Amino acid sequence: MTSLLLPLHGIGGRQDLPVPFGLAVGGAAVAIALSFVVLGLAWRTSKYRGNASGRALPIGVTRAVDSSWFRWIVRLIGLAIFLYAMFSLLFGVDRLTNPIFGFVYILVWVGLVPISLLLGPVWRTLNPLRTVHLLLSKLLRQPASRGVVELPKWVGLWPAALGILAFTWLELVAPDRATLPVLQAWMALYVVITLFGAILFGDRWFAAGDPFEAYATLMSRLSPWGRRDDGAIVFRRPLENLDGLKVQPGLVGLVAALLGSTAYDGFSNSSAWIGWAQNSGYSMTLLGTGMLIAFILFVLVTYSGATLLAGRLSDNGSRSSLPGLFAHSVVPIAFGYVVAHYLTLFILEGQRTLIYLSDPLSNGANVFGTGLLAVNTGITNHSTAISVVQVLAVVCGHLLGVVSAHDRAVALFPRHKALAGQVPLLVVMVGYTAGGLLLLFSS
Repeated sequence: MTSLLLPLHGIGGRQDLPVPFGLAVGGAAVAIALSFVVLGLAWRTSKYRGNASGRALPIGVTRAVDSSWFRWIVRLIGLAIFLYAMFSLLFGVDRLTNPIFGFVYILVWVGLVPISLLLGPVWRTLNPLRTVHLLLSKLLRQPASRGVVELPKWVGLWPAALGILAFTWLELVAPDRATLPVLQAWMALYVVITLFGAILFGDRWFAAGDPFEAYATLMSRLSPWGRRDDGAIVFRRPLENLDGLKVQPGLVGLVAALLGSTAYDGFSNSSAWIGWAQNSGYSMTLLGTGMLIAFILFVLVTYSGATLLAGRLSDNGSRSSLPGLFAHSVVPIAFGYVVAHYLTLFILEGQRTLIYLSDPLSNGANVFGTGLLAVNTGITNHSTAISVVQVLAVVCGHLLGVVSAHDRAVALFPRHKALAGQVPLLVVMVGYTAGGLLLLFSS
């Protein structure tokens, strides 16, 4: 693939070659074998304590991070970057050298993953719309948490899940998505809906309705940094951090939207789909929209069905709550998909975007003196290494998901039925992993 605009992606494309069939099959076999080893030999009692665990960092670190001056520095940095990018959105030229496309589709959407892994839930403070709302609240002299009405608890993360669907539709399906009018319209709706929700419901809306914040918060649970129940910033095992993910309405929908949309991205680049869709006589937008929704619903239905069946096999009385209780175990699988599908895109197009950002109007006026820099495409010379990393990402994501599900199962299910109760979820996870490797092979 080249770095030119592709019809099935927001901007750019993966530079890797399809994964060799033998490597894909071997990866699937390893994933299945390791799954059964984990289930057969792993611990028989739950070892994770979620938010109650972790080794506290020096108290000075927590005090500094929680201090008003530090938080305002982070907020203003996020706001300044956002305003700089919006300058390109509003006044830049309508071509791919405009950095706003790479900023939104690459640095923000894909970049949220490494940022959240390295720094934890930092996006909550960096989020520029949170800062705008906070400044408006201070101007009006009312608490940012106060809204006109109370946000119903049943809403949960469903607005964010719908936001994920809306953004991935923009990135993967929308016609002319790499043109300024389309991106301007989407960003205008995003800003208006997010800020209106915050005014209506208070700043709680950002966690519930901002797709970028919900996505970043979910991925930050794979970071070694977290908050203990007593408020201390702690260092803990990533899977133990993941174990502390709060169960709430819409969590399953959010996870399904992330995994399903990433899987659709891989599928939409397959030669079989492109050939059939282009010759079908139907609108590519209509077909893409339907298939994107189908992938998300497939994950939602298969995962929920597996957990409900697990409850039946283990004689767990609270079966209806099991999809939410096990949703955290799908996060590592989604992370593996993200790494496998977007690693080279992030490295290559990320470099290009940083270079374009030095000229926000794309008119040749270099701001930061980076115009002589060129994109280092050396990674494309190592197709075998790329393929290995892709397979490892999918397989390791699968294994971490199995471990997380196993620890939760032995905590919830009777000991003598815990193994049997995990089988449906294991089968579904193996299916996700095999499907992910197949998508990599066929891309």
